[in-house]
Amino acid sequence: MFDFANSGYTTVVITAVFNAYFVSAIAGNAHWASLAWSSALALSYGLIVLTAPGVGAWADRHVAKKKLLAVTTLGCALGTAALGLAGPGDIWLAAALVVVSNFFFGTGENLIAAFLPELARGRALGRLSGWGWGLGYLGGMLVLGLCLAYVAHAQGLGEPASAFVPVTLWITAGMFLLASLPTFLFLRERGTVGAGACALQGMPATDQSTSPASRLLQGYDQIFASLRSLRDYPDVRRFLVCIVFYQAGVQAVIALAAVYAQQAMHFDTQQTIVLILVVNATAALGAFAFGHVQDRIGHKLALAVTLAGWLLTVLLAYLATDAARFWLAANVAGLCLGASQSAGRALVGYLSPIARRAEFFGLWGLAVKLSAIFGPLTYGLAVWSSSGNHRLAMLSLGGYFLVGLAILAGVDAGRGRRRALRKASRV
Repeated sequence: MFDFANSGYTTVVITAVFNAYFVSAIAGNAHWASLAWSSALALSYGLIVLTAPGVGAWADRHVAKKKLLAVTTLGCALGTAALGLAGPGDIWLAAALVVVSNFFFGTGENLIAAFLPELARGRALGRLSGWGWGLGYLGGMLVLGLCLAYVAHAQGLGEPASAFVPVTLWITAGMFLLASLPTFLFLRERGTVGAGACALQGMPATDQSTSPASRLLQGYDQIFASLRSLRDYPDVRRFLVCIVFYQAGVQAVIALAAVYAQQAMHFDTQQTIVLILVVNATAALGAFAFGHVQDRIGHKLALAVTLAGWLLTVLLAYLATDAARFWLAANVAGLCLGASQSAGRALVGYLSPIARRAEFFGLWGLAVKLSAIFGPLTYGLAVWSSSGNHRLAMLSLGGYFLVGLAILAGVDAGRGRRRALRKASRV
Protein backbone atom coordinates (compact mmCIF):
# COMPACT_ATOMS: atom_id res chain seq x y z
CA MET A 1 0.00 0.00 0.00
CA PHE A 2 2.91 2.40 0.51
CA ASP A 3 4.07 1.62 -3.02
CA PHE A 4 0.52 2.57 -4.06
CA ALA A 5 0.72 5.80 -2.04
CA ASN A 6 4.12 7.18 -3.04
CA SER A 7 3.97 6.46 -6.78
CA GLY A 8 1.87 9.53 -7.47
CA TYR A 9 4.93 11.64 -6.68
CA THR A 10 7.21 10.03 -9.23
CA THR A 11 4.43 9.83 -11.82
CA VAL A 12 3.35 13.48 -11.64
CA VAL A 13 6.48 15.31 -10.49
CA ILE A 14 9.35 13.29 -11.98
CA THR A 15 7.81 11.59 -15.02
CA ALA A 16 4.67 13.17 -16.47
CA VAL A 17 3.87 16.78 -15.55
CA PHE A 18 6.29 18.88 -13.53
CA ASN A 19 9.47 17.81 -15.35
CA ALA A 20 8.09 18.95 -18.71
CA TYR A 21 6.66 22.11 -17.08
CA PHE A 22 10.07 22.85 -15.57
CA VAL A 23 11.79 22.61 -18.97
CA SER A 24 9.15 24.39 -21.05
CA ALA A 25 7.68 27.02 -18.72
CA ILE A 26 9.98 27.59 -15.74
CA ALA A 27 13.20 27.41 -17.80
CA GLY A 28 11.64 28.73 -20.99
CA ASN A 29 12.77 25.87 -23.30
CA ALA A 30 16.40 26.92 -23.04
CA HIS A 31 19.03 24.45 -24.34
CA TRP A 32 20.28 24.09 -20.78
CA ALA A 33 16.79 23.42 -19.36
CA SER A 34 17.07 19.61 -19.43
CA LEU A 35 20.51 19.84 -17.84
CA ALA A 36 19.13 22.11 -15.10
CA TRP A 37 16.34 19.63 -14.38
CA SER A 38 18.67 16.64 -14.30
CA SER A 39 21.17 18.57 -12.15
CA ALA A 40 18.50 19.27 -9.52
CA LEU A 41 17.64 15.57 -9.46
CA ALA A 42 21.32 14.66 -9.29
CA LEU A 43 21.83 16.87 -6.25
CA SER A 44 18.89 15.32 -4.42
CA TYR A 45 20.12 11.81 -5.20
CA GLY A 46 23.61 12.78 -4.12
CA LEU A 47 22.25 13.77 -0.73
CA ILE A 48 20.44 10.44 -0.49
CA VAL A 49 23.65 8.62 -1.38
CA LEU A 50 25.41 10.35 1.50
CA THR A 51 22.69 9.63 4.05
CA ALA A 52 21.02 6.34 3.02
CA PRO A 53 23.58 3.90 4.48
CA GLY A 54 23.55 5.65 7.83
CA VAL A 55 19.76 5.85 7.87
CA GLY A 56 19.48 2.14 7.09
CA ALA A 57 21.93 1.14 9.79
CA TRP A 58 20.28 3.46 12.33
CA ALA A 59 16.85 2.03 11.49
CA ASP A 60 18.18 -1.51 11.96
CA ARG A 61 19.64 -0.72 15.36
CA HIS A 62 16.61 1.11 16.71
CA VAL A 63 13.79 -0.71 14.94
CA ALA A 64 12.78 2.73 13.68
CA LYS A 65 11.94 2.18 10.01
CA LYS A 66 8.29 3.06 10.51
CA LYS A 67 8.99 6.26 12.45
CA LEU A 68 11.49 7.46 9.86
CA LEU A 69 9.05 6.53 7.10
CA ALA A 70 6.44 8.85 8.63
CA VAL A 71 8.94 11.74 8.65
CA THR A 72 9.90 11.22 5.01
CA THR A 73 6.27 10.91 3.92
CA LEU A 74 5.35 14.23 5.47
CA GLY A 75 8.48 15.91 4.11
CA CYS A 76 7.82 14.73 0.55
CA ALA A 77 4.15 15.74 0.64
CA LEU A 78 4.92 19.23 1.95
CA GLY A 79 7.73 19.69 -0.58
CA THR A 80 5.44 18.60 -3.42
CA ALA A 81 2.71 21.02 -2.37
CA ALA A 82 5.25 23.85 -2.16
CA LEU A 83 6.32 23.20 -5.76
CA GLY A 84 3.02 24.78 -6.74
CA LEU A 85 4.50 28.14 -5.71
CA ALA A 86 7.12 28.01 -8.49
CA GLY A 87 6.12 29.76 -11.71
CA PRO A 88 7.82 30.80 -14.97
CA GLY A 89 11.32 32.05 -14.27
CA ASP A 90 11.51 30.71 -10.71
CA ILE A 91 14.41 28.39 -11.56
CA TRP A 92 16.11 28.41 -8.17
CA LEU A 93 12.92 28.00 -6.14
CA ALA A 94 11.72 25.12 -8.29
CA ALA A 95 15.12 23.40 -8.24
CA ALA A 96 15.42 23.72 -4.45
CA LEU A 97 11.95 22.27 -3.86
CA VAL A 98 12.65 19.39 -6.25
CA VAL A 99 15.80 18.62 -4.25
CA VAL A 100 13.87 18.65 -0.95
CA SER A 101 10.83 16.66 -2.05
CA ASN A 102 12.85 14.06 -3.97
CA PHE A 103 15.27 13.62 -1.07
CA PHE A 104 12.41 12.70 1.26
CA PHE A 105 10.83 10.48 -1.40
CA GLY A 106 14.04 8.54 -2.06
CA THR A 107 14.79 8.05 1.63
CA GLY A 108 11.29 6.74 2.23
CA GLU A 109 11.67 4.41 -0.75
CA ASN A 110 14.69 2.80 0.90
CA LEU A 111 12.89 2.42 4.21
CA ILE A 112 9.78 0.76 2.79
CA ALA A 113 11.90 -1.64 0.73
CA ALA A 114 13.58 -2.84 3.94
CA PHE A 115 10.22 -4.17 5.16
CA LEU A 116 10.03 -6.63 2.25
CA PRO A 117 12.05 -9.48 3.83
CA GLU A 118 9.95 -9.22 7.01
CA LEU A 119 6.84 -10.02 4.96
CA ALA A 120 8.04 -12.79 2.62
CA ARG A 121 10.72 -15.47 2.41
CA GLY A 122 12.97 -16.84 -0.30
CA ARG A 123 11.44 -16.97 -3.75
CA ALA A 124 8.19 -15.40 -2.52
CA LEU A 125 10.15 -12.15 -2.37
CA GLY A 126 9.74 -11.80 -6.12
CA ARG A 127 5.99 -12.27 -5.98
CA LEU A 128 5.49 -9.76 -3.17
CA SER A 129 7.85 -7.27 -4.76
CA GLY A 130 5.87 -7.62 -8.00
CA TRP A 131 2.61 -6.96 -6.18
CA GLY A 132 4.12 -3.87 -4.60
CA TRP A 133 5.41 -2.44 -7.87
CA GLY A 134 2.15 -3.34 -9.62
CA LEU A 135 0.05 -1.57 -6.99
CA GLY A 136 2.47 1.32 -7.21
CA TYR A 137 1.75 1.81 -10.87
CA LEU A 138 -1.98 1.61 -10.17
CA GLY A 139 -1.54 4.31 -7.53
CA GLY A 140 0.36 6.44 -10.01
CA MET A 141 -2.42 5.93 -12.56
CA LEU A 142 -5.07 6.99 -10.05
CA VAL A 143 -3.30 10.24 -9.15
CA LEU A 144 -2.41 10.96 -12.78
CA GLY A 145 -6.02 10.25 -13.80
CA LEU A 146 -7.25 12.81 -11.28
CA CYS A 147 -4.71 15.29 -12.62
CA LEU A 148 -5.75 14.57 -16.21
CA ALA A 149 -9.40 15.28 -15.37
CA TYR A 150 -8.44 18.62 -13.86
CA VAL A 151 -6.06 19.53 -16.71
CA ALA A 152 -8.72 18.76 -19.32
CA HIS A 153 -11.20 20.93 -17.40
CA ALA A 154 -8.70 23.78 -17.02
CA GLN A 155 -7.62 23.68 -20.65
CA GLY A 156 -11.28 23.71 -21.67
CA LEU A 157 -11.59 27.00 -19.78
CA GLY A 158 -8.52 28.34 -21.57
CA GLU A 159 -6.27 28.38 -18.49
CA PRO A 160 -2.46 28.32 -19.04
CA ALA A 161 -0.14 25.65 -17.61
CA SER A 162 0.98 28.08 -14.92
CA ALA A 163 -2.57 27.93 -13.52
CA PHE A 164 -3.33 24.20 -13.68
CA VAL A 165 0.07 22.61 -12.99
CA PRO A 166 0.16 23.83 -9.34
CA VAL A 167 -3.23 22.18 -8.71
CA THR A 168 -1.89 18.84 -9.99
CA LEU A 169 0.91 19.12 -7.42
CA TRP A 170 -1.56 19.75 -4.59
CA ILE A 171 -3.62 16.75 -5.73
CA THR A 172 -0.47 14.63 -5.67
CA ALA A 173 0.57 15.74 -2.18
CA GLY A 174 -2.90 15.17 -0.73
CA MET A 175 -3.26 11.71 -2.24
CA PHE A 176 0.18 10.68 -0.93
CA LEU A 177 -0.83 11.53 2.64
CA LEU A 178 -4.25 9.90 2.33
CA ALA A 179 -3.11 6.67 0.67
CA SER A 180 -0.22 6.18 3.11
CA LEU A 181 -2.57 5.91 6.11
CA PRO A 182 -3.05 2.09 5.84
CA THR A 183 0.72 1.63 6.12
CA PHE A 184 0.96 3.60 9.34
CA LEU A 185 -2.21 2.09 10.80
CA PHE A 186 -1.60 -1.60 10.05
CA LEU A 187 2.05 -2.35 9.17
CA ARG A 188 3.99 -3.91 12.04
CA GLU A 189 7.74 -3.54 12.40
CA ARG A 190 9.55 -6.65 13.63
CA GLY A 191 12.98 -6.95 15.22
CA THR A 192 14.83 -6.03 18.38
CA VAL A 193 16.79 -2.90 19.20
CA GLY A 194 20.48 -3.25 18.49
CA ALA A 195 20.12 -6.60 16.73
CA GLY A 196 20.89 -7.53 13.16
CA ALA A 197 23.60 -5.49 11.56
CA CYS A 198 25.48 -4.80 14.80
CA ALA A 199 25.54 -8.44 15.84
CA LEU A 200 26.87 -9.62 12.50
CA GLN A 201 29.69 -7.09 12.59
CA GLY A 202 30.63 -8.10 16.13
CA MET A 203 29.73 -4.59 17.23
CA PRO A 204 27.84 -3.69 20.39
CA ALA A 205 24.32 -2.38 20.13
CA THR A 206 24.10 1.38 20.05
CA ASP A 207 24.36 2.99 23.45
CA GLN A 208 20.97 4.62 23.97
CA SER A 209 22.46 7.09 26.45
CA THR A 210 24.61 8.78 23.80
CA SER A 211 23.49 11.77 21.79
CA PRO A 212 21.57 11.31 18.49
CA ALA A 213 24.60 12.67 16.59
CA SER A 214 26.90 10.11 18.22
CA ARG A 215 24.50 7.28 17.43
CA LEU A 216 24.32 8.41 13.81
CA LEU A 217 28.12 8.48 13.56
CA GLN A 218 28.20 4.95 14.97
CA GLY A 219 25.82 3.99 12.19
CA TYR A 220 28.24 5.30 9.59
CA ASP A 221 31.10 3.45 11.23
CA GLN A 222 29.09 0.28 10.83
CA ILE A 223 28.30 1.05 7.19
CA PHE A 224 31.97 1.49 6.34
CA ALA A 225 32.53 -1.92 7.91
CA SER A 226 29.66 -3.38 5.89
CA LEU A 227 31.09 -1.96 2.67
CA ARG A 228 34.39 -3.66 3.46
CA SER A 229 32.57 -6.87 4.30
CA LEU A 230 31.05 -7.03 0.80
CA ARG A 231 34.16 -8.97 -0.15
CA ASP A 232 32.42 -11.85 1.66
CA TYR A 233 29.39 -11.40 -0.63
CA PRO A 234 30.85 -11.25 -4.15
CA ASP A 235 27.51 -11.72 -5.88
CA VAL A 236 25.90 -8.92 -3.88
CA ARG A 237 28.84 -6.65 -4.68
CA ARG A 238 28.71 -7.50 -8.37
CA PHE A 239 24.96 -7.01 -8.53
CA LEU A 240 25.16 -3.62 -6.82
CA VAL A 241 27.59 -2.48 -9.54
CA CYS A 242 25.21 -3.90 -12.15
CA ILE A 243 22.37 -1.86 -10.62
CA VAL A 244 24.33 1.38 -10.93
CA PHE A 245 24.63 0.89 -14.70
CA TYR A 246 21.27 -0.45 -15.81
CA GLN A 247 19.34 1.78 -13.42
CA ALA A 248 21.12 4.81 -14.88
CA GLY A 249 19.23 4.19 -18.10
CA VAL A 250 15.97 3.46 -16.29
CA GLN A 251 16.19 6.57 -14.12
CA ALA A 252 16.92 8.77 -17.13
CA VAL A 253 13.81 7.48 -18.91
CA ILE A 254 11.70 8.06 -15.80
CA ALA A 255 13.00 11.59 -15.29
CA LEU A 256 12.91 12.71 -18.94
CA ALA A 257 9.99 10.77 -20.48
CA ALA A 258 7.58 13.69 -20.64
CA VAL A 259 10.37 16.04 -21.71
CA TYR A 260 11.19 13.74 -24.64
CA ALA A 261 7.51 13.41 -25.56
CA GLN A 262 7.03 17.18 -25.69
CA GLN A 263 10.40 18.25 -27.08
CA ALA A 264 11.06 15.46 -29.61
CA MET A 265 7.52 14.29 -30.43
CA HIS A 266 5.71 17.62 -29.83
CA PHE A 267 3.06 16.25 -27.47
CA ASP A 268 1.07 18.75 -25.39
CA THR A 269 0.43 18.35 -21.62
CA GLN A 270 -2.84 16.44 -22.02
CA GLN A 271 -1.37 14.04 -24.62
CA THR A 272 1.65 13.46 -22.41
CA ILE A 273 -0.49 12.63 -19.37
CA VAL A 274 -2.56 10.16 -21.39
CA LEU A 275 0.67 8.54 -22.65
CA ILE A 276 2.08 8.16 -19.14
CA LEU A 277 -1.27 6.79 -17.90
CA VAL A 278 -1.13 4.01 -20.47
CA VAL A 279 2.55 3.36 -19.75
CA ASN A 280 1.71 2.99 -16.06
CA ALA A 281 -0.89 0.37 -16.99
CA THR A 282 1.67 -1.63 -18.96
CA ALA A 283 4.20 -1.15 -16.15
CA ALA A 284 1.70 -2.56 -13.64
CA LEU A 285 1.12 -5.52 -15.95
CA GLY A 286 4.86 -6.07 -16.25
CA ALA A 287 5.37 -5.92 -12.48
CA PHE A 288 2.51 -8.29 -11.68
CA ALA A 289 3.39 -10.75 -14.44
CA PHE A 290 7.14 -10.81 -13.87
CA GLY A 291 6.64 -11.01 -10.12
CA HIS A 292 5.34 -14.53 -10.72
CA VAL A 293 7.58 -15.33 -13.70
CA GLN A 294 10.80 -14.46 -11.87
CA ASP A 295 9.90 -16.82 -9.02
CA ARG A 296 9.67 -19.58 -11.65
CA ILE A 297 12.61 -18.83 -13.94
CA GLY A 298 14.82 -17.03 -11.43
CA HIS A 299 15.44 -13.38 -10.64
CA LYS A 300 18.59 -13.14 -12.76
CA LEU A 301 17.09 -14.48 -16.00
CA ALA A 302 13.97 -12.36 -15.58
CA LEU A 303 16.11 -9.26 -15.17
CA ALA A 304 18.27 -10.13 -18.19
CA VAL A 305 15.16 -10.39 -20.37
CA THR A 306 13.95 -6.98 -19.25
CA LEU A 307 17.34 -5.35 -19.91
CA ALA A 308 17.20 -6.67 -23.46
CA GLY A 309 13.74 -5.12 -23.66
CA TRP A 310 15.18 -1.79 -22.52
CA LEU A 311 17.69 -1.86 -25.37
CA LEU A 312 14.79 -2.38 -27.79
CA THR A 313 12.92 0.52 -26.17
CA VAL A 314 15.79 2.97 -26.65
CA LEU A 315 16.16 1.99 -30.30
CA LEU A 316 12.41 2.27 -30.99
CA ALA A 317 12.21 5.71 -29.36
CA TYR A 318 15.22 6.95 -31.33
CA LEU A 319 13.71 5.77 -34.63
CA ALA A 320 10.12 6.93 -33.91
CA THR A 321 9.04 9.68 -36.29
CA ASP A 322 5.28 9.58 -35.64
CA ALA A 323 3.00 9.18 -32.64
CA ALA A 324 2.14 5.51 -33.33
CA ARG A 325 5.77 4.37 -33.27
CA PHE A 326 6.49 6.38 -30.15
CA TRP A 327 3.46 4.84 -28.43
CA LEU A 328 4.93 1.40 -29.21
CA ALA A 329 8.28 2.37 -27.70
CA ALA A 330 6.59 3.83 -24.63
CA ASN A 331 4.58 0.70 -23.92
CA VAL A 332 7.59 -1.58 -24.32
CA ALA A 333 9.30 0.72 -21.80
CA GLY A 334 6.33 0.32 -19.46
CA LEU A 335 6.55 -3.47 -19.49
CA CYS A 336 10.29 -3.36 -18.90
CA LEU A 337 9.98 -0.72 -16.18
CA GLY A 338 7.68 -2.74 -13.96
CA ALA A 339 9.56 -5.96 -14.53
CA SER A 340 13.09 -4.61 -13.99
CA GLN A 341 12.18 -2.66 -10.84
CA SER A 342 10.44 -5.67 -9.30
CA ALA A 343 13.21 -8.13 -10.23
CA GLY A 344 16.01 -5.88 -8.99
CA ARG A 345 14.48 -5.22 -5.58
CA ALA A 346 13.62 -8.90 -5.07
CA LEU A 347 17.13 -10.07 -6.03
CA VAL A 348 18.70 -7.82 -3.41
CA GLY A 349 16.48 -9.38 -0.75
CA TYR A 350 17.22 -12.86 -2.08
CA LEU A 351 20.99 -12.37 -1.80
CA SER A 352 20.99 -10.61 1.60
CA PRO A 353 21.45 -12.30 5.00
CA ILE A 354 18.36 -11.90 7.15
CA ALA A 355 19.96 -9.91 9.96
CA ARG A 356 21.34 -7.29 7.56
CA ARG A 357 18.41 -6.81 5.20
CA ALA A 358 17.70 -3.15 6.06
CA GLU A 359 21.41 -2.40 5.81
CA PHE A 360 21.77 -4.11 2.43
CA PHE A 361 18.65 -2.39 1.15
CA GLY A 362 20.36 0.84 2.18
CA LEU A 363 23.23 -0.16 -0.12
CA TRP A 364 20.67 -0.98 -2.82
CA GLY A 365 19.21 2.49 -2.39
CA LEU A 366 22.70 3.95 -2.62
CA ALA A 367 23.32 2.13 -5.91
CA VAL A 368 19.98 3.24 -7.38
CA LYS A 369 20.54 6.84 -6.35
CA LEU A 370 24.03 6.82 -7.85
CA SER A 371 22.47 5.64 -11.08
CA ALA A 372 19.87 8.41 -10.82
CA ILE A 373 22.74 10.89 -10.80
CA PHE A 374 24.55 9.48 -13.82
CA GLY A 375 21.60 8.62 -16.09
CA PRO A 376 19.68 11.92 -16.16
CA LEU A 377 22.93 13.92 -16.19
CA THR A 378 24.09 11.93 -19.22
CA TYR A 379 20.85 12.78 -20.99
CA GLY A 380 20.98 16.44 -19.96
CA LEU A 381 24.60 16.84 -21.04
CA ALA A 382 23.86 15.14 -24.37
CA VAL A 383 20.97 17.54 -25.07
CA TRP A 384 23.02 20.57 -24.03
CA SER A 385 26.14 19.61 -26.01
CA SER A 386 24.08 18.80 -29.14
CA SER A 387 22.09 22.07 -28.95
CA GLY A 388 18.81 20.36 -28.14
CA ASN A 389 19.03 16.94 -29.86
CA HIS A 390 16.81 14.79 -27.63
CA ARG A 391 16.94 11.80 -29.99
CA LEU A 392 20.70 11.53 -29.68
CA ALA A 393 20.38 11.83 -25.90
CA MET A 394 17.90 8.95 -25.82
CA LEU A 395 20.15 6.73 -27.94
CA SER A 396 23.10 7.38 -25.61
CA LEU A 397 21.24 5.61 -22.78
CA GLY A 398 21.57 2.25 -24.54
CA GLY A 399 25.18 1.95 -23.38
CA TYR A 400 24.07 1.72 -19.75
CA PHE A 401 21.83 -1.27 -20.48
CA LEU A 402 24.57 -3.04 -22.43
CA VAL A 403 27.06 -2.69 -19.57
CA GLY A 404 24.41 -3.78 -17.06
CA LEU A 405 23.77 -6.98 -19.03
CA ALA A 406 27.49 -7.75 -19.20
CA ILE A 407 27.92 -7.38 -15.41
CA LEU A 408 24.73 -9.33 -14.65
CA ALA A 409 26.17 -12.30 -16.54
CA GLY A 410 28.74 -12.73 -13.76
CA VAL A 411 26.18 -12.82 -10.92
CA ASP A 412 25.42 -16.34 -9.57
CA ALA A 413 22.13 -15.99 -7.69
CA GLY A 414 22.19 -19.54 -6.32
CA ARG A 415 25.70 -19.17 -4.93
CA GLY A 416 24.85 -15.78 -3.45
CA ARG A 417 21.73 -17.15 -1.75
CA ARG A 418 23.61 -20.08 -0.22
CA ARG A 419 26.27 -17.75 1.13
CA ALA A 420 23.62 -15.47 2.66
CA LEU A 421 21.94 -18.44 4.37
CA ARG A 422 25.25 -19.71 5.74
CA LYS A 423 26.10 -16.28 7.13
CA ALA A 424 22.65 -15.98 8.69
CA SER A 425 22.97 -19.35 10.41
CA ARG A 426 26.12 -18.16 12.21
CA VAL A 427 24.47 -15.09 13.74
